[in-house]
Amino acid sequence: MEDIGVYIFIIIAAIIGLWIILWFIPIALWFSALLSGVRISLVQLVFMRWRKVPPAVIVKALINATKAGLVLSRDQLEAHYLAGGNVINVVNALISADKANIDLDFNSATAIDLAGRDVFEAVQMSVNPKVIDTPSVTAVGKDGIQLICKARVTVRANIKQLVGGAGEETVLARVGEGCVSSIGSADNHKSVLENPDTISKLVLGKGLDAGTAFEILSIDIADIDIGKNIGAVLQMDQANADKNIAQAKAEERRAMAVALEQENKAKAQEMRARVIEAEAEVPKAISQAFREGNLGVMDYKRIKNIEADTDMRKSISKEDSDKGESSS
Repeated sequence: MEDIGVYIFIIIAAIIGLWIILWFIPIALWFSALLSGVRISLVQLVFMRWRKVPPAVIVKALINATKAGLVLSRDQLEAHYLAGGNVINVVNALISADKANIDLDFNSATAIDLAGRDVFEAVQMSVNPKVIDTPSVTAVGKDGIQLICKARVTVRANIKQLVGGAGEETVLARVGEGCVSSIGSADNHKSVLENPDTISKLVLGKGLDAGTAFEILSIDIADIDIGKNIGAVLQMDQANADKNIAQAKAEERRAMAVALEQENKAKAQEMRARVIEAEAEVPKAISQAFREGNLGVMDYKRIKNIEADTDMRKSISKEDSDKGESSS
């Protein structure tokens, strides 16, 4: 029984040891590369393990490149992988570019990949242009009518501008700006509705793809809708503003008139108070004149007769005026 246990232990240890050896020395991968025409040694495959580079990725990329007729070195692929790049994606992009007669070398492809762009998708977009739908763009013509348009932009990737070039957002923003400018320069909205291609021609003539990672092939106006009459709305707003200003000025004048009236009333009351005060001094002056002998009884009666005659005349004139008003 002990001999059987030892044999089992030896077999398990041998299997584990063989698995470790085959993992460090990928013989199957080396044989596959050899059959595909890729010259790489087992020692290099083992060293890849120590450099933390997966041999399967490098060997697969070399096989694909060799079968496509491209000449790539193992060191180039390892360096790109260690830099954080996508080796398989770069190789596929190089193969697609070679088949489509697009000028793309390994250094440019790796630079595009490390810049964060999908180089394989860029090559595909160079072969098959991409259509981008712009959001609704609102603009106002010279006649004050609002137009809402949507455009479709057909773009093709510009391989040389992928590193450092602006993206889709910049292209859409420039196209929207061009649509606003072209609609705003139109004399009336009817001309725009009759010939929407004038918008695309004006926008294309501005070279909106300068400094971007794309080449604009065409701009097509997909839809144009009529919005609000902005001119009329602005006129109404201006009229309301003028009315509010006029009302404010009228209210100011009314307030000034009320204040002036109140001031006049206050002055009249002040004058009335002074008259009453002066009239109150008359009896005092008369009594003082009596005491000093400057005024006699006959003089006082004469003054009273004059006051009575004056009061009578006032009352007669008041009655005559009231009769005249009633008769009229």
